[in-house]
Amino acid sequence: MRKSSWRAYTLILSVFILFNSTCAQNPPFTGKAYVDEEKLVEKSTVLLNNALYLIPLQDLDQKKIASVHFSNPYAAGFDSLLNKYDKVASFNGNDYSGTKSLDDLSADLKFYNTLILQLNEADLNNPLIADFISSNQKVRTVVVALFGSSNALVKLNTLNVPVIWCTRISPVSAYCVAQSIFGGIAITQKLDRNLSATYRKGMGFTTGKIRLQYTVPEDAGVNSGDLTGIDDIAAEAMQSQATPGCVVLVAKDGKVIFNKAYGYHTYDKTLPDKLPDIFDLASMTKISATTMETMQLVDQNKLSLDSTVGNYLPQARKTNKNDIRVREILEHQAGLIPDIPAVESVKPADYSADSSAAFPTKVNEGYYLRKDYFKDVMWPEMLNSPLKTRGQYVYSDLSMCFMQQIIETITSTPENVYVQQQLYTPLGMQTAGFLPLYRFKPDQIIPTENDPVYRRALLDGYVHDPTAALMGGVAGHAGLFASANDVAILYQMMLNRGTYGGVQYIKAATVDLFTARQSPASRRGLGFDRWDPILTNHYPSQLASDQTYGHTGFTGTCVWVDPKYNLVYIFLSNRVNPTVSSKLSSLNIRPRIQDVIYQAIQKGL
Repeated sequence: MRKSSWRAYTLILSVFILFNSTCAQNPPFTGKAYVDEEKLVEKSTVLLNNALYLIPLQDLDQKKIASVHFSNPYAAGFDSLLNKYDKVASFNGNDYSGTKSLDDLSADLKFYNTLILQLNEADLNNPLIADFISSNQKVRTVVVALFGSSNALVKLNTLNVPVIWCTRISPVSAYCVAQSIFGGIAITQKLDRNLSATYRKGMGFTTGKIRLQYTVPEDAGVNSGDLTGIDDIAAEAMQSQATPGCVVLVAKDGKVIFNKAYGYHTYDKTLPDKLPDIFDLASMTKISATTMETMQLVDQNKLSLDSTVGNYLPQARKTNKNDIRVREILEHQAGLIPDIPAVESVKPADYSADSSAAFPTKVNEGYYLRKDYFKDVMWPEMLNSPLKTRGQYVYSDLSMCFMQQIIETITSTPENVYVQQQLYTPLGMQTAGFLPLYRFKPDQIIPTENDPVYRRALLDGYVHDPTAALMGGVAGHAGLFASANDVAILYQMMLNRGTYGGVQYIKAATVDLFTARQSPASRRGLGFDRWDPILTNHYPSQLASDQTYGHTGFTGTCVWVDPKYNLVYIFLSNRVNPTVSSKLSSLNIRPRIQDVIYQAIQKGL
């Protein structure tokens, strides 16, 4: 096999194995061999010219990033890792030859304020590329990822941009250097000898690990082979038609060690599930949006857990909701009924097949609700609903509908806008948000139920929950969509006790409070579900520790964080397609996969 063909083969193989499949032992890119190479790469990587501390990249909500490569054989793998952290556009500099020039490339980069250049010695032998770097560093942030010998580095003597220099050239070095740019991997080395008048012995900047790392199980002390049981349980789920497909992600010690997509969007097997696919998270919205915003407002002293609904919502003051404390709502102990009637109660005069000023609220294709339907019909029904079980635990979607009204009143901002601006975008979450069809194509979104009666359509990109649908797709209890990687980022922040990417999003004490058990009436925290002390329930799984917190979603989703094991476990599926099925629960698919993970971790201890 020719050298060029072998490089292409190893690139395709390694990228597929590491980021699209499970952990089969296919050397040299998995298991211990991968970890060994990873360690060599870390010892061979130095960060230079970082006096402005641009690396790791910060303020992702203000970045527009492009990556440019010329002759790097592992550029695809490099760029795939960059896109785990933020949206990064990829440009092949070799496309700008002949009738085009590097000046044309610079023109095409005008809307990007941050440029990542993948370079090696052959690239730097081209004076046009050196000129390209010099001209671009005047107008945007430039970061150089340099691979190869010191001969290449000394050619950058006159540049004053951050340079991450790695002497090793391999798929693993491409993965690691890309991650180090965002702080997924720490840079710890300094130059061990003088290389030029500019680069001298002892020079180099060190960085910390501030974001998720993407690696193999062995890097977290877990044997890849011990996780193969996940494949078997996922296959059982699909064969039993518990769900058409699913995505499983495991992060241990701040490292994503398992992320695999199984099955298809639907049972007709037209579109396979993929890692970046976007799922309807259903009730995971309660903790991933509403509770997150609530915690931030508590930190800012804008919201008190012991204040009342009537204190924040004037319309509630003459109702039985007036003296309910915020704490009771978050505990599901306010006495609220589970929900109000939804689409089955909508009258023909309340909706139209076409949008207009009179019917502006889009529920799904061909279904538009009349103006102010929530304000005129749904909100009064919520306000005047009975209180039946105050002081007892009764799970209620209305709890987070009330919390939505409270936090939107405090911030004067719609919940979907607030969480996008204050959490998801700054964290580097690329898919998370409400109303996904405004940003993504339907084939990237996993469909849920086929509703032939009320909404008369397959729900693809429109929230499954009927109450949330009538609220225009933005609700405190449902409506959030995201990929598994985005969920992992959010809950790694929680596992870090509110910190991610060098930013404190929520105070550590607030994270501890909200995720702790609150009342003898239930196992729950504030917003968060928790480990069940009734051991025979094995909830959320048989081996989960008593520190575990998270939530499930009706569409077939869950996230569980276990601080004892430094673990984040995510399972996303569409078990409600084409109709609601209970098999995912009756077969214990989610908890059994979770226990496979614990068993693998315990074997490695």
